[in-house]
Amino acid sequence: MPVQLVFGGTSGTQVPAHLTRLPIPLISTSTDCSDKTVKGKVTHKGPLVFLGDDEYLLKAVIEEESPQQKSSSEQRSINVILFGEIAKDFSETVRQGDVLEVAGFTVGNSPTFQKDKLHPCNLHLSGEQACIYVLSSAFSAVSLPANKRSSSAAAKVLKSSKVSKYTYTRLSELKPGAVVNVYGVVVFFKQPFMSKGTDYCSTLKITDQSNQKVSCTIFCEKPEDHPRIFKTGDIVRLHRVKTKLFDGAVSLLNTFGFSVVTFDGAEGAAIIPRTASRSFHFNQVDQQTVEELRAWAATQGLISSISWIPLSAVQPKVYFDLTCQLLSKAPVDSTCVLLKVWDGTRCTHPLMTLSTEPAVTEGTSSLSKERDNLIAIVFVYDDHVEGTRKLKPGDFIRIYNLHALPAAGRLPGDFINQSEGTDKLVFHLHWGTSFGRGIRILPNDSQDIQDLKSVLELFPEDELNDSVLLEVWSTPPGTLDGSVEYATERRCAHNMDPVPLAQVKQADLFGQFHVKAQLRSYQPLKLYQALKLHCPKCNFIRDIPDGETVADLFSEASLKSGATPVPWAISGTVHLPAESHNSCSRTLTFYQSRQLITEGRPRDLVYLMGATLQETKKLAVGDQNIIPVLSLGGSLTLLPLSAPFLFQGRKQFYGCSQCSQVCLKALPEGMGMMTEKAVAEALGVQLLHHSLLMKLELQDETDMLQAFLWRDAEQFFQVSAEEAAASQEVQDVIQQTMTRLCSAGSSMTERPWLHLCLTSYQVEDNGQKKTCYQICNTAATINQPRC
Repeated sequence: MPVQLVFGGTSGTQVPAHLTRLPIPLISTSTDCSDKTVKGKVTHKGPLVFLGDDEYLLKAVIEEESPQQKSSSEQRSINVILFGEIAKDFSETVRQGDVLEVAGFTVGNSPTFQKDKLHPCNLHLSGEQACIYVLSSAFSAVSLPANKRSSSAAAKVLKSSKVSKYTYTRLSELKPGAVVNVYGVVVFFKQPFMSKGTDYCSTLKITDQSNQKVSCTIFCEKPEDHPRIFKTGDIVRLHRVKTKLFDGAVSLLNTFGFSVVTFDGAEGAAIIPRTASRSFHFNQVDQQTVEELRAWAATQGLISSISWIPLSAVQPKVYFDLTCQLLSKAPVDSTCVLLKVWDGTRCTHPLMTLSTEPAVTEGTSSLSKERDNLIAIVFVYDDHVEGTRKLKPGDFIRIYNLHALPAAGRLPGDFINQSEGTDKLVFHLHWGTSFGRGIRILPNDSQDIQDLKSVLELFPEDELNDSVLLEVWSTPPGTLDGSVEYATERRCAHNMDPVPLAQVKQADLFGQFHVKAQLRSYQPLKLYQALKLHCPKCNFIRDIPDGETVADLFSEASLKSGATPVPWAISGTVHLPAESHNSCSRTLTFYQSRQLITEGRPRDLVYLMGATLQETKKLAVGDQNIIPVLSLGGSLTLLPLSAPFLFQGRKQFYGCSQCSQVCLKALPEGMGMMTEKAVAEALGVQLLHHSLLMKLELQDETDMLQAFLWRDAEQFFQVSAEEAAASQEVQDVIQQTMTRLCSAGSSMTERPWLHLCLTSYQVEDNGQKKTCYQICNTAATINQPRC
């Protein structure tokens, strides 16, 4: 479909009837934009920017006309970013003041939201599906270029029959600072992983007939917007990537209007584009380019004839890529998931067999003994756990950089007791993304899936059709024996009837509501990230620092250690010899309060200087309270409050850097029990409280609503945030609760209904008032299964 700009009056060409209008305030990055239009008046029209190679960009702002809400026009104004031919046509024919409707758009986050105070999202228009309908002009007559005038009095219609032309740059001809389109053969790639910001990141390296290899880094909000690459040799087409110079070499980075399409790189395979875009340009020239790259890559040995290693060829201690079918999955703890997979081949080495609890297992929890060397146990760790949430039993997947190891002493959680003294193989997908490590669901049209299915179809009928294996396909995850229906109960004293979510969002008054809804999604998916530190004095909320950051603070503080006498304490030292030729000897200095010594309890509180984080943790197990200190300006002081100021057994306590006035001095006489609060007051530290903070997306028959779970989160999970920070078992309780409320891969019909008490309130965010919701006076509970 060519790009169209349509000008119509009351009796002329109209907006197609199948399109429905979407109000600007309701636009978000999760909005379904298909068959939708957005209407508004052009309040700003920027200049046409030439990007090179017949590529253009233009930025405009449209404002939704709403007489009832003139005071909130900023909420109803949104940036529109146009690319390509439609940007050029818009520049020539649309004027500021025109009223128009846009269709065929996509939605992205606005990087200028904080600056221009407009809608937090942008509308992106490009490609053949983009269309703009100009409903009324700012002038009595629309003045068009001579070659675009129409003789129709009722309506003036411009149709651009041009097909978007894209120019592609050879990788050897890339220059820094340009926006280009490129084709390439993938020689290395990493699956999308969560960056330190809000986007997912993926990296790849490509080459073409020029034999130049170029790295590319891509940041997108959703994993599905990244290149769908399954193996080296795949062909990728990148539109609107920016060239930059890094370490003396040109690399690529996605920019505004970025789009990507990938293809199977095997010669003779069907040319099927893989992309998340609803519309994209692909013609005979593109097909010829893909075929030429396939033929060239085959002659260069860039495409492996075998894209994975079957279980039958696996040897101990090797890393390999495994293409397989998922039979079941079960959480081990918040940082590990167990997968059971097979590929229809029998491993020549004995495989470890493990059973999982039916209540937390998706798929079958146990398999017949006849399959001991057909079913592989895969442990997935840390940052890959989030990716397993989308996996469903029966999926065909590829696991990259899987590690085959003897089970002895290498199993996580309680499984370690089952692994002692055995050399049976288990498989580990370690943390991190080195060597392209990750998991990917293969598309149904993949040739690798067809090959795998042909292997599975040859499996003997008498083994394949036993009732245990068929349980994988016939039993829904929510109806396995021993499972329970998980819901919530309100614990408030309000006497109110439940109301629909749509009514809650439309309410003018702020207050409490009772609702019945289901959990659609929640954030963060890595639940240990829900643990926060909260200052009750200034209401500042911060993340708990990661162990590596804290360890660096202790290492830096150890360099500032030295004999520093203080009148209120006596000191002693312990000399630690160098651990290796490359390290230096160290001295640990201990300080004990004179006041506590006179009271006969010298070990109630110990000040420690020069120790590493790991050493401090070990010493805290034996001492009641340990305070890490350093020497600064001839006096003792605490480490920066980014580090814990107090270790108490397995617990660590932090202080607020804004509200604390640290001063190390003699303890007051008669100081009672050394609680964390008493110690903080004696040190001049404003104690930070551990808290849980999550954002839940609720849904009922009428609407969706996002609500925070914060002040009453401990009541909801019936655990202490402080205990969760120190105990993996408590974190597992939270994980199991969320799994029951919103099981990965389950449909909404399978999820339980929740009875909730909601509080609505108003906050000011960047000068704009915003209504927020919080779950309160509610607790998760286990209901008895229905008879």
